[in-house]
Amino acid sequence: MKRTSAVLVLLVAGIALLSISCGTSDYVKSLTLSSSGTSSGGFYNLAGVDGTLQLQVTANYNSGKTLDVTNASTWTVVPTGCATTADDPTTLCPNIQGAQPPYALPAYGPTTVPISPTGLMTGIVPLCTWIDATTLVNNVVTPDTPPQWEYTGYYQVTATYRLWTSQPVGIGVGVTVSPNAPGCGPS
Repeated sequence: MKRTSAVLVLLVAGIALLSISCGTSDYVKSLTLSSSGTSSGGFYNLAGVDGTLQLQVTANYNSGKTLDVTNASTWTVVPTGCATTADDPTTLCPNIQGAQPPYALPAYGPTTVPISPTGLMTGIVPLCTWIDATTLVNNVVTPDTPPQWEYTGYYQVTATYRLWTSQPVGIGVGVTVSPNAPGCGPS
């Protein structure tokens, strides 16, 4: 009789423990997209020829747990705005690479600013999405010294993991290849 009672007590205790935990499963609450590069309010700069920017996607769970899900994420990239030339980042939005007005940024893809499955974004095509602010003195326009960089365009990136999409981040590109280029964007 004692043995049956002990088994019954253990069975009831097990059922009670299982029922207490019902409805408290952990789940993804949000995603955060960030980068190891320098940021200014959610904007990053992909600088230099073959420059790279490591993107990271973090799943934020209801319990407070976080998990790096970069390798399991997919990317959406939308070009926004226009570009200056690699040779003269003070000239706003010229016709680059055969683009037609309004001189949009080149489309995202494997030959422009690809993102690897591990979240590594690489600047391949020479373009500049920055312009050095100018000052007008005696009817002469001159670039600010030191440069005061402003966006002319950027690539808006979001990451998706399962059914969740991260907040967007803006990534400017400062890839110049000309020896005459004065530089492009913050470094």
